[in-house]
Amino acid sequence: MSATTTAIAPEAEAPTPRQSWGALLVLLAGIFITTLDFFIVNVAIPATQEDLHATPAAIQWVVAGFGLAVAAGLITAGRLGDIYGRRRMFAVGLGLFTLASAGCGLAGNAETLIAARVVQGAAAALLMPQVLGLINVLYVGGQRVKAFTAYGLAMGFAGVFGQLIGGALIQVDLFGLDWRSIYWINVPVGLVALALTPKLVPERRGEGGGTRLDLVGTALITLGLVAVVLPLVQGREQGWPLWTWLSLGIAPLLLGAFTLYQRGLASKGGAPLVDLVLFRERSFSVGITMALVYGLVNAAFFLILALYLQMGHGMSALDSGLLFIALGVGYFLSSAVSGQIAAKLGRQVLAAGASVQGVGHVVLVETLSTTDATLALIPGLALAGFGMGLVMGPMAETVLSGIRARHVGSAAGLLSTAQQVGGALGVALVGIVFYETLGDAPTADTFGDAFVNGLWLLTAFCAVVVVLVQLLPSRRARAGADEAESVDVDEAADDSVKVAVPV
Repeated sequence: MSATTTAIAPEAEAPTPRQSWGALLVLLAGIFITTLDFFIVNVAIPATQEDLHATPAAIQWVVAGFGLAVAAGLITAGRLGDIYGRRRMFAVGLGLFTLASAGCGLAGNAETLIAARVVQGAAAALLMPQVLGLINVLYVGGQRVKAFTAYGLAMGFAGVFGQLIGGALIQVDLFGLDWRSIYWINVPVGLVALALTPKLVPERRGEGGGTRLDLVGTALITLGLVAVVLPLVQGREQGWPLWTWLSLGIAPLLLGAFTLYQRGLASKGGAPLVDLVLFRERSFSVGITMALVYGLVNAAFFLILALYLQMGHGMSALDSGLLFIALGVGYFLSSAVSGQIAAKLGRQVLAAGASVQGVGHVVLVETLSTTDATLALIPGLALAGFGMGLVMGPMAETVLSGIRARHVGSAAGLLSTAQQVGGALGVALVGIVFYETLGDAPTADTFGDAFVNGLWLLTAFCAVVVVLVQLLPSRRARAGADEAESVDVDEAADDSVKVAVPV
């Protein structure tokens, strides 16, 4: 891996190794439980519905309420970290998430559970961009590569093994908690991480610290994202009524108004929620688009795989979770070496990962054409998991490594938002293909056909990611841009610090 010298704010100085890796463990604990909660809840849906006598619509909101709150709050949360401090906002988000998890575990009816899930989502939104932002400013050079690799590994482990962990907790039925155990498991982890946060995680904030939050921008972006995500998570289940199309039609107007307002505020010397100067950097603008497209893949893949195994083959949540181990093993192996591969391939590690994942999908399709034995899916699942691991960690480092310290919070919020909105859009698009193929009277054969058609669409998304990677700046171009920025910043501020940023 080559490196270039870039001038950034003094906050980006590398802490001591003891502080560095202790802080990373705390940050990863937070991102792990919030990511786990997104995936683990699906396993508990049948038991939750039966215990609370919940309607199908209420159960949909248990899932959708969390995702909607996350997507709507991420950009604002990133800016809050810039203004008030990223460690402080991480701690607030972690504490609120832990409290909301206890509320989910204590819920006596569906309405209470839905409300607690929305609070969980808002807390997760507050926490997630602070993790990315802190990693980006606390670690440099080889440490940054390792830290982002660990970040991708933690997220992937939570996503890939979410079904297995949830199935095992429900099967064990610890203390008679049944489905509630999937929420209570967050409480001890959250409390320990919260206690260690002030001791191990240094405080960092952007140069906009002390400025006021852009409330108009916050309202516009929140309403715009809700207008996009809400119909996507609810539309198919409700038969795409008129309100879903009206909402999708209004969304571009709201997001356009947000963009114009941010541009106007910046021109007047104000502090916009998102500084549009970020999008002048090709690595960021292309990277955000790539993150959105790649977000289409994984959430949808986990969904249709779980439906195929549990409804098409009648497997229990625990048994289908065990099959996910093949996916997890592939992910774990590639995540462990993705940093070294990225050092040799640079941006092309993302293309390699998306290509391998696409090949894994094709292998699954070919397997299904010859046998319906679930164990025969293991090679394809392992390949898909290996590809995921090559993309997840390096993607965040690739998109954020060139971002100036004062923009890190906003950039991290935008990156997380792109991934969340991509996930919702992917579930909607692949869900349409899956359920249209399934028909009104599904059989084991139609479940197989639906799974195959969904896999072809996911493979196409992987191919688009490969193309987008080619539009990212090369190592030489990034090095030249960073060197020029270093000169400009040195002339403007003598108190900046030069660090090696991997390119």
